Amino acid sequence: MGGSSTGRAFMGSFTSAGGLGVTVAEVDRDTGALAVLGSSDAVTDPSFVALGTGGGVLYAVGESAPGSAAAFDVSGDVPALLGAVRPVEADGPTHLALAAGHLVTANYGSGSVTALAVLADGSLGEVSSVVRHEGSGPDSERQEGPHAHQVLPDPSGRWVVSVDLGTDSVRVGVLDPATGALEPHGETSLRPGTGPRHLAFHPSGRYAYVLNELVTTLTVCRWDAEAGRLEALGEVPVLPESEPENGTESADGSVRAYPSEVVVAHDGRFLWTANRGHDSISVLTLDETGERAALVATVGCGGRWPRDLTLDPSGQWLYAANERSGNVSWFAVDAGTGVPQHAGSVEVPAVSCVVLG
Repeated sequence: MGGSSTGRAFMGSFTSAGGLGVTVAEVDRDTGALAVLGSSDAVTDPSFVALGTGGGVLYAVGESAPGSAAAFDVSGDVPALLGAVRPVEADGPTHLALAAGHLVTANYGSGSVTALAVLADGSLGEVSSVVRHEGSGPDSERQEGPHAHQVLPDPSGRWVVSVDLGTDSVRVGVLDPATGALEPHGETSLRPGTGPRHLAFHPSGRYAYVLNELVTTLTVCRWDAEAGRLEALGEVPVLPESEPENGTESADGSVRAYPSEVVVAHDGRFLWTANRGHDSISVLTLDETGERAALVATVGCGGRWPRDLTLDPSGQWLYAANERSGNVSWFAVDAGTGVPQHAGSVEVPAVSCVVLG
């Protein structure tokens, strides 16, 4: 390793479905290609991972019941468990992020957000706070109660934002860096039945884009970092109007689509979404302010059931984690149009996410 033309990628996968767990790969920055180096199955179903500051420690959730979180030393080619695997005092954690010196997890099964201390060596301490969401939505199968699906800090670092699919809302909290106490601050209700899954911020920090799972739309929002307030402005489609509406089937038997991940270009000109079922990546353009988004193209994801998308630091390469085909595909991003062109793939069984170092 060590050359400027190489980097690292880190992937999570479902061990219960034949995945290898937390996997490390080398990245060729010139071609975008990945080459798997090693893996660890020390945690059951590490469906999402997040890289710590400096890149030497990787954090993973264990999407099980009860759920867990763990830290890994990834300075070598094989991930090594760092400290104890910690319970998150909730079921089915699906996402995690670092905020205010703590690790926070979004717990889908329990509809809650957990904060855990991060110790001096990067390992995890015990749970410092659990905030349990309340509410439901009109979809009786998917929204019978709260289902927190994502949690992340806002660009200012002042707020912790969580997206809840079960309650059709985005919640804002404040995390005390000294005590690890997470306190609710506000909640923004979105259109009932949309099932918000993940959110991404515009580089300006003034807008946020909420990708919905139960309908094939993106909700554009204005973000006020001073007040910690999110305001929904409207929805735009992420698939062509000729495609079947989520939850229905077209005359030719087309499969319903479940949008999964949203990524914004580093310069704020484009936005991409992954669409499971439709097995595609959508390309949307953003105006100069970031307030307006428009669908311009869709391309194949290079596999089946794209659960995650990641843009590399240079903005040249886009990666899709295709869970059901068991591969990670990479795409060269056209700098003028934002349209990704498939360039290759590597086998990673039951892969659920990919993070670039």
